[in-house]
Amino acid sequence: MKVIFYALMAMSLVSIQINAEEVEEVVVTASFIDQNISEIENPLHVVVGNDISDNLTQSLGESLDGLLGVTSTDYGPAVGQPVIRGMSGNRVKVLNNGMVVRDVSGIGGDHINDVDLNDIQQIEVVRGPSSLLYSNGTVGGIINIVDNTIPRVDIEDLELKIGLESQSVNDGDSQNFSYANNIGGINLTLAYKDSQFGNFDVPHGAIIHSEEHEDDYEDEHEEDLSFLANSDYESKSSRIGVSKTAEWGYIGASYSNVEGLYGIPFHGEEHEEEGHEEEGHEDERIFSSTESDVFNLEGSIALSNNLIKKADFYFRDTDYSLTEQHAEEAHEDEHEDHSEGPTLFKNDAKEYGVTFDLGSKAISQKIVLKNADEKMSIIGEESFMNPTDSDELSIGYYVSAPTDLFHIDFGLRHDRISRNGSVTHKEDDHDDHDDHGDDDHADDDHHDDEVEIDYFDKDINSTSYAFSISNDLNDFVSVNLGLSYLERAPSAVELFMNGPHLATGRYEVGNTNLKAEESNNMDLTFSYENDGLFGSLTFFRNNIDNYIYLLDETEEEHEGHEEEEHHEDLILSNYLQKNSEMDGYELEIGKTFGFYQGKLLVSFGMDSVSAEFSDGTNIPRIAPARSIYRLTYTEDDLKVLLSYKDVDGQDDIGLGETTTMGYEMLNMRITKTFAMGDGDLNLSIFGTNLLDEVARNHTSFVKNEVPLAGRNYGAKFIYKF
Repeated sequence: MKVIFYALMAMSLVSIQINAEEVEEVVVTASFIDQNISEIENPLHVVVGNDISDNLTQSLGESLDGLLGVTSTDYGPAVGQPVIRGMSGNRVKVLNNGMVVRDVSGIGGDHINDVDLNDIQQIEVVRGPSSLLYSNGTVGGIINIVDNTIPRVDIEDLELKIGLESQSVNDGDSQNFSYANNIGGINLTLAYKDSQFGNFDVPHGAIIHSEEHEDDYEDEHEEDLSFLANSDYESKSSRIGVSKTAEWGYIGASYSNVEGLYGIPFHGEEHEEEGHEEEGHEDERIFSSTESDVFNLEGSIALSNNLIKKADFYFRDTDYSLTEQHAEEAHEDEHEDHSEGPTLFKNDAKEYGVTFDLGSKAISQKIVLKNADEKMSIIGEESFMNPTDSDELSIGYYVSAPTDLFHIDFGLRHDRISRNGSVTHKEDDHDDHDDHGDDDHADDDHHDDEVEIDYFDKDINSTSYAFSISNDLNDFVSVNLGLSYLERAPSAVELFMNGPHLATGRYEVGNTNLKAEESNNMDLTFSYENDGLFGSLTFFRNNIDNYIYLLDETEEEHEGHEEEEHHEDLILSNYLQKNSEMDGYELEIGKTFGFYQGKLLVSFGMDSVSAEFSDGTNIPRIAPARSIYRLTYTEDDLKVLLSYKDVDGQDDIGLGETTTMGYEMLNMRITKTFAMGDGDLNLSIFGTNLLDEVARNHTSFVKNEVPLAGRNYGAKFIYKF
């Protein structure tokens, strides 16, 4: 594949002649509501595509971890699920071009957010009224990855980009290619990326296991490791899109494919016999392979109607699969099957919708109608949930309008959600655990216990609204107040899960009686900007009634279950509900100076989240407070970025948690653009964790066994014709 890739690139270099054009100023807009980012009053971040393309290849969560209020929960370098203000999982929706990414990341902490960050325009992190147009249950917010695979306006000039990347921490490399042109009035885009990363280096002594407290020999053995076994990652992504534009609007289609394979650096084991656990970890390789096929059809029609200005429509068909397998370590390249068979996670989904633009020059108004059907199934040795079918029907309204005193944004959304599923019980489980019992494959045990299946058809109606009001107090100071009430329906996993979830080391039992979460949120932001000096301060509070969480059994309860085989010797955890409260702040101040022949930006930021249940106990896996310092120097085509992140230790822990030590993270990146022939060469040199710190994300289920990567150097170049 690499030989073919380089051959194609060489042919392109020889055959394509393009005159370099002067770069024009780019106005960044929020993709879904068509407003300039500077005009939107809701709390959000926008990461432009160049900041992603110039940086090293990493998970979605790690790519956003430097933004105030945004952190990552990881399961090795390939898996980094984003966290917004303490909320993660199904409370944060990941989208691509305004449509939900229908992977299986919500089923397990070891499942990747399967997104393609190659050749994108921007990443939007949105809360508040406008986020209600995107998806239901956005209690935490949405992360929207925007690309131009289906061009909405005609491509004026042919553009070809070729990129190469290398990283030291994993002896890895990556190649990418993108192409955009208008051929005979048809817009055509292509994008391809191939990444191959080996096991990641970690600081000595960073890997610890819970068993080490009981086994000094194992402690010494783990401290000798300088790499994280099974932390390799490879991925291939490709996209193709076409569109046709005219005075009436545009219509286009696209197809994307993402294939990946990544090791799982920690995995709980069922039925482990004393003295054999370590041997099993040494001899086995556990890895996941993924494949995503997505077809999109979208368009926009201008309407000569006094009420409706235009109608945007879309359809998306997703076929996603993740296969978790065991293989003998000695035959890693062949991926020889272990005695345990693979487990297949599938998500087949169809989503379609239409947005009616009712706006005018003075006011922005939109009405959205959406429908989505999602079929999820888990088949194989580690199946912990029966197949489910979810149907979602939504209507949303958004308005943004200035008045003499304030700028007002308002969003309203109503959802009708149907979840069909079932729970399999062993007959004797009803007596012992009040309808919580063994997994779907209890009949595979060497017992003759009869099973019973309970079927459920859950219909959940929810209504959410959000309101924000802002005002410029003077030429330098502005204030924004946001209020929202959002409902989130329980996910299929929270309702119907019933079996060993080895990624978390627990036997998790869902609850079919769960109610919708009800979130009452308030955030207040003060902003200042004058003569290069800027600052912002945000206070937020989020009271969530019926907050869904996992409660682990106590040690005494677990000891009482040791003789009961149906818990697989794992900690029993039940999905329950309790009222909760989250509050915190985000502070940033900075100043731009004239320095040497360019500009120097100095900034400092802090964020903190406190999260408790109504009884005063702590919500588990909440990120600690952080301080972030940045120096950015820009001069013509040169940009130098130095960032230092000081993460506090976390001792506000929930039941069953352990404290996490703080760490310091020093990163740098130097980017320079050179004119070469008929194109430009963009060269980036980067370094991460330059202090080689032992670092752990407190939000991770496997923070001790799977630390963050050690010191990393690398380079990346993109040649643009």
